[in-house]
Amino acid sequence: MIQLNYSNEPRRDILCIDVKSFFASVESVKRGIHPLKSYIVVMSKPEQEGGLVLAASPKVKEEYGIKTGSRRYEIPKNSKIQIVEPRMSLYLKVNLMINDIFQEFISSEDLHIYSIDESFLDVTSSHALFGTTKEIAVKIQQEIWQRLHLVTAIGIGDNPLLAKLALDNEAKDSPNFIADWHYEDVGKTIWRIHPITEMWGVGDKTAKNLVKLGIDSVYQLSQYNVSALKRVQGVIGEQLFYHAHGIDRSILSEKYQTTSKSYGKSQILDRDYIQQAEIEVVIKEMAEQVAARLRSHDVETQVVHLTIGFSKETGEKGFSHQLKVFPTAASKKITETCLYLFRAYYQQEPVRQISISCGKIQAKTDLQLDLFEPAEQTIRKEKIDQIIDLVRNKYGYTSLVHASSLTSGATAIKRNGLVGGHKG
Repeated sequence: MIQLNYSNEPRRDILCIDVKSFFASVESVKRGIHPLKSYIVVMSKPEQEGGLVLAASPKVKEEYGIKTGSRRYEIPKNSKIQIVEPRMSLYLKVNLMINDIFQEFISSEDLHIYSIDESFLDVTSSHALFGTTKEIAVKIQQEIWQRLHLVTAIGIGDNPLLAKLALDNEAKDSPNFIADWHYEDVGKTIWRIHPITEMWGVGDKTAKNLVKLGIDSVYQLSQYNVSALKRVQGVIGEQLFYHAHGIDRSILSEKYQTTSKSYGKSQILDRDYIQQAEIEVVIKEMAEQVAARLRSHDVETQVVHLTIGFSKETGEKGFSHQLKVFPTAASKKITETCLYLFRAYYQQEPVRQISISCGKIQAKTDLQLDLFEPAEQTIRKEKIDQIIDLVRNKYGYTSLVHASSLTSGATAIKRNGLVGGHKG
C-alpha cells in the first residue's frame, strides 16, 4: 500500500467556511424564518418553465429533491415551496458583512474568498487571541448567527484541500456543521469518499478518463503509479494523485498573480435567436460594452475573440474564433472585428450563447495611429467614444443607446439593471 510521508508537508490551520444555501438563507432571514426551517427557492426567470434554481433551502432539498440547477417545471404543483426572484445586490452586501466578521479573526492576507458563499481562512496566527482552531471555528459560527442569523458549515484541515474536503464530505451533514480532517486521517476520510466524482477536482469527464485506467475510487487513485498517471493525464494526473493523499502546498497569504489578463462579456440569451440581424444587434451591444471596459482601465487589446454557442436543439456546439487587431480600445473597431468573425463562420444555426473577449492587453500610452486609417478619423472616433463614456458614466448606460438597442432582439437595456446576470 502506498502511503506518503507528510513530515515535510506544510501544516497550517485552515478553515473552509460555507453559508448553507446562501441566497435562500438570506431570503429566509428577510422573511423572519429560520434558514433551516424555510421552504424557499431562489429562481432566475421564475415566469418561464425553464427558470433556473439558483439556491434551495435545506428543507426543499431534503423533502423535494430540488437543488441548484433544477428547473421551474421540476417543482411540484401545490407544494409548500415559495419561489422568489434573486436580489444579487442584497447577497453581495451580506457577503461583505460576512467577510468583515472573518477579518475580526484574521488579517486580510489570510482570507481567500472562493465564491460568494464560501471562503478559506488561515487562522494559524490567531490562536493567541481566539483559542484553538476548533474554538475559532465555533466563535465564527456564533458571530455570523448572532449578527446575521445565517447558518455556516466549516471544514478544518492542515491545508485548503483537506479543509474543503472536510466541509463538502462531512461538515455539511454533521450535527454541529464542523468537521476536522488531517494528514493522519487520509485513510479514514479521503480514501472513503464515494463516488470518485465527490472528490474535489474530479468531474464526470475526468472520472471517465480515470475509469479507462481502471481507477473508479479515490483509494485506487492514491495507489496508482504516479509517473504513469502523469504520462497519461499530464500535470492534472499528478496533481490528482497527490490530492488523493491529501497534499496541497498552496499558502493562502501567497496570492497568485495572473501573468496575462483579458476583458470580456458573455451572456446566455433568453431564447434561441434565429434571425441574423437580431444576433448582430446583441453582438454590437456586447462589443461596445467590452470596449468601454478597456477604455475605463486605460488599456488596449491586440486580439479579439468571439464565441457563439448554438441552441441545444441543433446538436452542434457552435464556433470560437479570434483575430489579431492593431492595438485598440475603439468601440467601432472591436464591433467590426466581432461582426467579421460572426459573418465568416455563421451558417444560419439558432444561437443561444454569445461571448466576446479581448486578449493580449497592453497599457494605453499615446494615441495609436493606424496606417490604414487617416489620423483625423482615428482622433474623431476616439473623441466620440470618450464623450459616450462620459455621458453614460454620469447619467447611466441607458441615457445614450443606439436605435438598434430599442428593437425586440436587443438585450443591453434589459440587462442594464442586472447583477451577475440576475436581478439586483
